[in-house]
Amino acid sequence: MSETLSKTNPGNFFEDFTIGQVIRHATPRTVTDGDRAVYGSLYPTRFAVPSSAEFAASVGLAPHPVEDLIAFHIAFGKTVPDVSLNAVANLGYAELRFHRPVVPGDTLSTSSEVIGLKQNSNGKTGVVHVRSTAVNQRDEVVLDWARWVMVHKRNHDAPAPETVVPELADVVAPEDLIVPEGLDFTGYDFTAAGEPHRFDDYQVGEKIDHVDGVTLTDSEHQQATRLWQNTAKVHFNTEARPDGNRLIYGGHVISMARALSFNGLANAQLIAAINGGAHTAPAFAGDTVYAWSEVLDKAETSAPGVGALRLRLVASKGRDESMTLRGEDGKYAAGVLLDLDLWALVPR
Repeated sequence: MSETLSKTNPGNFFEDFTIGQVIRHATPRTVTDGDRAVYGSLYPTRFAVPSSAEFAASVGLAPHPVEDLIAFHIAFGKTVPDVSLNAVANLGYAELRFHRPVVPGDTLSTSSEVIGLKQNSNGKTGVVHVRSTAVNQRDEVVLDWARWVMVHKRNHDAPAPETVVPELADVVAPEDLIVPEGLDFTGYDFTAAGEPHRFDDYQVGEKIDHVDGVTLTDSEHQQATRLWQNTAKVHFNTEARPDGNRLIYGGHVISMARALSFNGLANAQLIAAINGGAHTAPAFAGDTVYAWSEVLDKAETSAPGVGALRLRLVASKGRDESMTLRGEDGKYAAGVLLDLDLWALVPR
């Protein structure tokens, strides 16, 4: 009997990655207004720019862009079969910049370069750093970012590679933020947007309790993960984790926290960059997610009427009215699910 060659993709394990390796991810994905509609059904988002074509046009954005995070989820999902199909967990993000708004009809393609490798001391897993770039059908960069993920080894006896840990910036410098072409907040309609608060109303060090909470469900998080074509086994297959639980996709928590932040940050219309982020604890169906933000910094931009707020967006399991990020031991406080550092564009 002739040998049967496998035609299926088992995903890459830690020893399959090499420094400098470039991976072009399948499959290009065209964004539609359906993505906008389903996103709104999954997350309680109410930001005026992605919600209203008329509002978006009034601030210089026409055609009507979708939520920034739709582009992130689609681009991230493309990387999963090659980078994190055999992951233990996605560990963090850095240096993410949104280069231009995405509109229905744009087709996104993603590639990644391996920029770091470090085998863990247990010899069973390792951390892979990649820098990923998503482009549209005109080969224009839409967003790029670095992330690191813990991946299983196929063969525990395989030799460890030379350790390479990339140096990543703690924050995207304000002068490196990309403001969408034509964005103009000088005629901003605060009534339509939902809140009166502008750039000068926020102070560095201020914390904002976003008050509202949403209980996560298996059906919604699996629908979201399939929408972004994220095939990571831990999100669907109860046999992929020893505890038998389906892990909530970290991006689902990011979008939930971003949507919840509307209450207090309704005018933080666009995300310009994500400086860094960590999924600090797993989330599962039945957990109720709340969010709070801290203003870390403020910066002017060259766009008319547009300022930038650097925000720490924190998602927690259960509401924490004290808004505590870390305990006295320096470790993340119990219940913290997400620690995300981002720049958002607001009216001045």
